[in-house]
Amino acid sequence: MPVLLLVLALGAVLLVALPGDDDGEDGAACVPRKVGAWEPDERTTGEFTRYGDDQARADDWTGGDGTHSVRLPDGRLLWLFSDSYLGQVHPPPNLSGQPHAWRDQSAPFVRNSAVVMSRSGRLERTLPTPVFPDPGPGQWRWPVAAKVEPRSPGAGEKVLRVLLWSRSTGTGPWIYGTPTATEVATMSLPDLRVEGITKVSDQSGVQDPAHRVLYGTAALDDDGHTYVFGGNDGKAAAKSASDAYVARVPDGGLADPDAWRYWDGKRFAKSGGSAEPVLGDGATPQGSAGTGPSSAATKGVASAFTVVREEGTWVLFTMAAGAEGLTTVTSYWSCGPTGPWHGPAKGFAPPLPQDTAPRTDAAVYNPQAHPDVAAGKGRLVLSYDVNWLDATPQVAASHVTRNVALYRPRFVQLRLMRSD
Repeated sequence: MPVLLLVLALGAVLLVALPGDDDGEDGAACVPRKVGAWEPDERTTGEFTRYGDDQARADDWTGGDGTHSVRLPDGRLLWLFSDSYLGQVHPPPNLSGQPHAWRDQSAPFVRNSAVVMSRSGRLERTLPTPVFPDPGPGQWRWPVAAKVEPRSPGAGEKVLRVLLWSRSTGTGPWIYGTPTATEVATMSLPDLRVEGITKVSDQSGVQDPAHRVLYGTAALDDDGHTYVFGGNDGKAAAKSASDAYVARVPDGGLADPDAWRYWDGKRFAKSGGSAEPVLGDGATPQGSAGTGPSSAATKGVASAFTVVREEGTWVLFTMAAGAEGLTTVTSYWSCGPTGPWHGPAKGFAPPLPQDTAPRTDAAVYNPQAHPDVAAGKGRLVLSYDVNWLDATPQVAASHVTRNVALYRPRFVQLRLMRSD
C-alpha cells in the first residue's frame, strides 16, 4: 500500500487531552511517556537487505511496505507485508547513473506477502504468494496486525489470526483503492496454512468511503481481551484527517464477528455502526477514566499507526503532520485504549537509506512497533517504511525499482522515558 499510506500519513495529528494520573486497567501505574533516546537498528535493517538482495531464489520477497510481525509459538517470527515485490535484485553496475541495487521493471508485484524468520533472527523463506487471495476481480487484501490465540475461547489449540484490510479498485481520490471490509484470516500452526477468511466488518454499505472504518493497524492484549485499533480514510478524500477507532474482542474470538464490540463513545457496543472515534474530529471529549474534556478533540490520525503498552501506559506512535511532513515520528500516551490521549511529544526523524534523494522526494511512513524483536534492555524496535513521494504511482514505482532500498522496512531502537 505504498502511495495510499503516504497520503493518509499527511493526516497524522492526534488528539491532545488534559493529563491524568489514572492507573492502567491491570493496576499498573500509568505515567506520561515519550521517546527518551533512539538509534538506528542496523542489524535488523541489514538482515532485510541481505535477504532482499539474495539472488539464490527467483520467487521470494525483495521489498514491500505495511510491515507487521508476530512471534509464533515455536519461536519463529512471521513478517507480514502489504504490496510487495518478488523476483531478483541486481547489484549496482559500474555506471555513474545507476549506483544502487535494482530490480527489473517487470519484477513480480503482489498485494501481500509473508516472510519467515528463524528463532536466531535470520530470514529464511517467503510463503507462496499471495498468501491471502483476492476476494474477487478488482479487489485485494492487505494484512495488518496478527496474533496467536486459542482456536475458540478457552480452547487448548492455538491458531494464528491475521487481520486483513479488503480494498477494491476506486476512482477519484480512491485511485489507490477503496476500503471495503475488515477480515480475519485463520492460519494453522506450525505449517502456516490459510484455513479460511472471515469478514468481521463489512463497510461496503457505507456510502461515503471516507467514513468507512478498517480495523487492525494495531492489536494489543489486556485482561482477557484483544483491543484492535483502526481508522477511516478521511484524508484520502481531502476532507479531513483520519479518525482513530478501537474495538474489543475476547481472547479467542477474533474470527467471530458476533464477538466484536466497538467503542461508541461511552461503552463497547455490539453494533459497529455506532462506533465513535477515540481520536479525531468526532472523538468524544471524555476518556474512559472519566477525566475532563479535551481542548484538542478536533485533531485526527493517519490510518497507519501503532500502539504499545509499557506497564499501565499506552503509547501510540505515528508520523507527525504539519511543516515536518513525512519525516518525523512522534508519540502520544494514554492510560487506556479509549483515551484521552496526550501529546504530541517531541519527535525524531529516522534516517533514509544512504545516497537517496532529499526528503522532499523520499518519505518515511507507517511506523510499527515490534515488541517480539530482540533489542537491548529496556528498548523497543520500531520499523518504518520508505517510499518515493509522488502522486503518480507509475513514477513512484520507477524510482523504487531503480533503488531497492527505497521500498524496504528500516528499523530503529528506542527507549521510552517519563515525560512529566
